[in-house]
Amino acid sequence: MRKILVTGGAGFVGRHMIGRLLELGDEVHCVDKLAPLTGGISPEDWPLFSPKDYKNFKFYHEDCRDYFKRVSDTDFDYCFHLAAMVGGRLMIENNPLVVADDLSIDAEYWQWAAKTKPGKSLCFSSSAAYPIKYQRAENYQLLKEDMISFDHDIGMPDMSYGWAKLTCEYLAKLAYVRNGLKSVVYRPFSGYGEDQDDAYPFPSICKRVLANKGAPSITVWGSGRQMRDFIHIEDCVDAVLATMDKIDDAGALNLSTGIFTSFIDFAKLAAEVCGFSPEVAGTSDKPEGVFARAGDPTKQAELGFKYKIDFRSGIERAIARYASL
Repeated sequence: MRKILVTGGAGFVGRHMIGRLLELGDEVHCVDKLAPLTGGISPEDWPLFSPKDYKNFKFYHEDCRDYFKRVSDTDFDYCFHLAAMVGGRLMIENNPLVVADDLSIDAEYWQWAAKTKPGKSLCFSSSAAYPIKYQRAENYQLLKEDMISFDHDIGMPDMSYGWAKLTCEYLAKLAYVRNGLKSVVYRPFSGYGEDQDDAYPFPSICKRVLANKGAPSITVWGSGRQMRDFIHIEDCVDAVLATMDKIDDAGALNLSTGIFTSFIDFAKLAAEVCGFSPEVAGTSDKPEGVFARAGDPTKQAELGFKYKIDFRSGIERAIARYASL
């Protein structure tokens, strides 16, 4: 039985990761403060399964920084470092200084790791770390892992959240070079699933379409032309489990499909799933973010992973769940 720590484990990604680890028989220690606006949910209320049904699950309702001061176990086989102050685009743009807590969280994680020496750290960065110069309407392209190089060029990331994630990646690299700490850095793109917090675009759009079924028109955030790379959370988990032992040097790996989908096309597809065809238009009173963000899947393929759940199927699953609630 592997002993695994998951910081920020009560959030969207953490819940799905923990579910799979528990099924594999791992002893999982989940630490989460359940901070407002982060999507963290108390284990008693996880929507898709109850971790309390597993004897190999332990939950610590506390800030991971306090946990690091209190606990100095040296026998963790893996540490999934997911803890972060992050919500949807509204939080990132309207409360950029809140994200500064991530710098403290990551600094204390790596100091703790240098002392306790876990077998492997899985560091969850973000596609927001990529240079925005490759994501503009007049010049966008699939984002490749080597577009960020701490030896040559890191570019301008997306807002304070992007800077915080870049710093975490750099600390991971230093921890490997200076302390020999093995790690892998994951850069998730627009992960989605039916139990995601409504602050994110996927549940927000699906629920809006469902609530307005048959309406002649639907609106989406920003211009609606902005594009993202939507990857189902189950594919994200599969990718991590398939690749986490193949990178040790703090190298980065995208979690992506390589497909650009606009918010307008997303809403139209969700409406089609619901059986109607509205006009879809953008609004200008909500944050849009960068114009186009999708991740090159080449390196994932080289490591033996390819996503399985197409976007329509993911929408169908979510619509079915929302309609049943």
